[in-house]
Amino acid sequence: MLTIYVTKDFDQMSQVAAMLVEERIKNCQARKPECVLGLATGNSPTGMYKHLAKAFNSGRIDARRTRSFNLDEYVGLPGEHAQQRALNCNSYGYFMISELFGLLREKFIETCVPYGVLVEQAKLAEELATHPDSFEMQGAGRGKAVVMNGGATGYLREIKEHILDAYQRKIEAAGGIDLQIIGVGGRGHVAFHESGIPFAGNSMLLVKLDDNTIDNAIQDGNFASREESPQYAVSMGAELVYRARTVLLLANGARKTGPVAEALLGDVQSDVPISYGQKYAAEGGEMLYVLDEAAAADVLRARDALRARGYVLVDRRGEAYVKVEDISFARDPKTNRLG
Repeated sequence: MLTIYVTKDFDQMSQVAAMLVEERIKNCQARKPECVLGLATGNSPTGMYKHLAKAFNSGRIDARRTRSFNLDEYVGLPGEHAQQRALNCNSYGYFMISELFGLLREKFIETCVPYGVLVEQAKLAEELATHPDSFEMQGAGRGKAVVMNGGATGYLREIKEHILDAYQRKIEAAGGIDLQIIGVGGRGHVAFHESGIPFAGNSMLLVKLDDNTIDNAIQDGNFASREESPQYAVSMGAELVYRARTVLLLANGARKTGPVAEALLGDVQSDVPISYGQKYAAEGGEMLYVLDEAAAADVLRARDALRARGYVLVDRRGEAYVKVEDISFARDPKTNRLG
């Protein structure tokens, strides 16, 4: 089933998404001891995370029965060693602490981020240059998946076994992801599954980043130059993302209009990785889109085409909502924790 929620702006998108997530966490925790969330970084989920933190802190849903796995992490962040890289303000672990984990009065059972900070970028680049027979670069675009083959040895084999495969095994050991939250890149990519990287066989990815992805990070002020920007990342691939029982995609702003429409109205293709959601929904997955008015502009002009595909469009723009800036977190005087 594929349902598209259209909202007025970022604030309403955030609240509607949080309500959908909260409802599914409640249902999940009613059925089993813990709920496993897949989490995303970027601007789109930040408002939703504030609403969710309030829901956890009020006791409507139980943080102590929640486990999380993030989609991706950079390789090559500044720092002399893994601890410094993990604490870098541009690491996705740091982002999650700032935007969600640090707001919680009770903490999750466990929070997991792909192990990108454990990879030494300079050593990786050297291994790739000196062992070209150990891997294959896959992808039709500028971003490529570095796929290690059976003959990979040394550092490349360690990355495959202890960074990529180990993260996927950890997700599987937790019973898989119940609810996966994703955003959408400007070219329709999900996490660092860059446009053009094949779907098949790429559950966990080591990615050579698209030049456009690097340039966007510099333009956003995250890194001062290409030399200082990470050149690689570790990421869930679309195949793994869409194994979750429910996938919720957030998109806001005019930059997302084209990719969202193409993903919903075009063919399933690796050039637009989020188009995999069509296949996922057709095979019985619960696919939820939560869009602001700008991101939904082309979708709203294609209502008949959406209906013909069996998609449900829910327009929430006329409803009242809470502005994200009005959400506050006061400290509990007894515990000194945020509430």
